[in-house]
Amino acid sequence: MSKHAQRGSRNLARGFTLVEVLVALLVLSIGMLGIAALYLDSLRASRAALYRTQAVVLASDIADRIRANRNPVDAYDCDGECVAGTGGNAVAIIDINAWIANVQRELPGGTCSLTFTAGAANAPNLYDVAVTWTEVGYEDPLTYTLQIEI
Repeated sequence: MSKHAQRGSRNLARGFTLVEVLVALLVLSIGMLGIAALYLDSLRASRAALYRTQAVVLASDIADRIRANRNPVDAYDCDGECVAGTGGNAVAIIDINAWIANVQRELPGGTCSLTFTAGAANAPNLYDVAVTWTEVGYEDPLTYTLQIEI
């Protein structure tokens, strides 16, 4: 092969390699954008899961407090929306106040409600516990509801 033919093929190979590098960078950058989008979605899902888990924990907390302080049976009745200072005895008032503060602190836009329903002759007494919060990406607030029998 002549010197001139070797020089030409070498220059052609160098130019082709530069184009390959540019295409590889383009493909890599598109892949990285996809990974970044997936990462943001996973962060949103983690935050949503944390709020939902926290709502379950908070509802279970007041349910345990209600089960521990049953005298009178309707001591935790707030007639729906919880307001600080309501309750049937001193322990219930302290529990409700602490629970309201926890819901407001742990959940964004957190509100709560407790409703007591007296059972008929052989039916159990019921409490409906609801924890509501706002979450990014949802128009309406989300609510977790727990019903407990006393």
